[in-house]
Amino acid sequence: MQNGLYIVATPIGNLGDLSPRAAETLANADVIACEDTRIAKKLFALLNISTAGKKFIVYQNYNEEDEAQKIINLAVNDGKSIALVSDAGSPLISDPGYRLVRKAREQNVFVTVLPGCCALVCALQLSGLPTNRFLFAGFIPNKDKARADTLKEVRDTKATIVFYETAQRIVKTLTAAAEIFGNREMAVAREISKVYEECVNGTAAELIEHFSAKDPKGEMVLMIAPAAEKDFSDLDIASLLRQKMAEMPLKSAVKEMVSAYGLNKNEIYELALKIKNE
Repeated sequence: MQNGLYIVATPIGNLGDLSPRAAETLANADVIACEDTRIAKKLFALLNISTAGKKFIVYQNYNEEDEAQKIINLAVNDGKSIALVSDAGSPLISDPGYRLVRKAREQNVFVTVLPGCCALVCALQLSGLPTNRFLFAGFIPNKDKARADTLKEVRDTKATIVFYETAQRIVKTLTAAAEIFGNREMAVAREISKVYEECVNGTAAELIEHFSAKDPKGEMVLMIAPAAEKDFSDLDIASLLRQKMAEMPLKSAVKEMVSAYGLNKNEIYELALKIKNE
């Protein structure tokens, strides 16, 4: 096995998804660079791959700068083959690794990738949302303001938006998304490739109702449909809103505009107040 860096995707649920070439690479690699040695060794045990003679190195966000060169030195100076793995799925995707790969390429170290499972790709395939263009935006921030700011930042993206989120925070995130995206279609996938695999589509409000009624575990993939192409101006929006307000109460008019055109609820409500006070 050639000395260098091997980026190896591991299963996200079903062990049968590991490719034969990935299994062979893990079996023959001298060094395993991983997020958590306990999880990596457990995976090796489940796959019946011997860890005898292998060196396991913790490679995490907090030590990425320091460890990257040490790992490269193992390949260059000691002739070692290093397999980079994450706890599950494809390394580098919302996981540490890009600095290591960058340094290795800069120093002409052999680098290759062994394709495999990636939760965001599998979730998109399940969702039924457009896949010709998508934006992966990583994990959603935990703090309320940062969460809202992140969602607003991508609101007008003309592509399916993909986030990772935890089960504990999914309802809170969907609540924020309801305010920002209105009735735009969304999907949440979880337990991909496992017995209880699930992908649920609906508005944020419908998804809140679904996940409030159960106690989901683990990480989830939240997907939001692309922003609709707007063929009307701000003047058109104001004109339409005036018509609605002449026919029904202010709040009902706002609700109809948000539902019909996928507009931001807070912005339309502010516009309605301005029209009312004219």
